[in-house]
Amino acid sequence: MPDLTLSSAQTIVATALRTAREHSLKPLAVVVYDARGALKAMASEDGTSLRRAEVAMGKANGCLALGLGGRAIHKRAEEQAYFVAAVSHLVGPAAMVPVPGGVLIRDGAEVIGAVGISGDTSDNDELCALAGIEAAGFTAQTGA
Repeated sequence: MPDLTLSSAQTIVATALRTAREHSLKPLAVVVYDARGALKAMASEDGTSLRRAEVAMGKANGCLALGLGGRAIHKRAEEQAYFVAAVSHLVGPAAMVPVPGGVLIRDGAEVIGAVGISGDTSDNDELCALAGIEAAGFTAQTGA
């Protein structure tokens, strides 16, 4: 299985934040986990509101827990609220935030990690995640 390197994770974070500034978005928190759920990189911009990093972690963690992008998890939460609530409880302290802005990172057919971003609208958070993943040379899975 291919690994997500620290260098690639840092590229994802830097590009996501640069994209946010280019679009004049609110300050963001960006989290990158590898496929095991180990933290590879994280940054919170100056002015990011309280607990944005934890929300970003929940978005990425949910993607890894269910093997789905944030959009797919959001749709499932609307259709099967009890299931998503139960999984969120099982996931534990890392939580699960079932909205866009959580994106799986794929290298070919393999899931090698996930990105979670929080701070602006979920759509804008996802836009920045997509830019970061693409810049690192990987494929994003949003669940759209």
